[in-house]
Order: sequence, then C-alpha cells, then structure tokens
Amino acid sequence: MGLISEVLLLPFAPVRGSAWAIRQVLQEAERIYYDPATVRAELSRLEERLEAGEISEEEFDRLEDELLDRLETGARRSTGTGDGTTR
Repeated sequence: MGLISEVLLLPFAPVRGSAWAIRQVLQEAERIYYDPATVRAELSRLEERLEAGEISEEEFDRLEDELLDRLETGARRSTGTGDGTTR
C-alpha cells in the first residue's frame, strides 16, 4: 500500500513541501520571538523609551507585562510543554 499511496499522492508533493517550509519558518519565528535574550533586549529598550519620555508609565506597564509573559512562556517552552512532557 505504501508505494501505491506515494504514487497517488505524488501530485500533492509541492503542497507537502510548502507546508514543511511554512512549519520551519514558523518554528524559527517562534524561537526568536520567545528567545530570552531577545525579550530582555526589548525590555531594556522599553525602559530607555520610558526614561526618554517617549511612553507613559501606563503604556510601559502594559508593554512590560506583555514582555514578561513572553519571557515566562519561553521558559516554559524550553523546559517542556507544561503538562509533564518534554519536546
């Protein structure tokens, strides 16, 4: 059955290849987005913007909370899925 299914699914090979490429790009984007060094650099830039008067305290607090949530999510992702299993 394996050979027959491969022959029948051959026309869909470009779609499967595209799906694989999209998954790879998504994984890399998520890795960068949740990277602790990236988040810490954004926190530093955010603090600089606050000190320069570019943003208000309320906006700083909101953005800081979002970045800290990303940092926490990234830490959970690197240690496992949070349900006792690892990736």
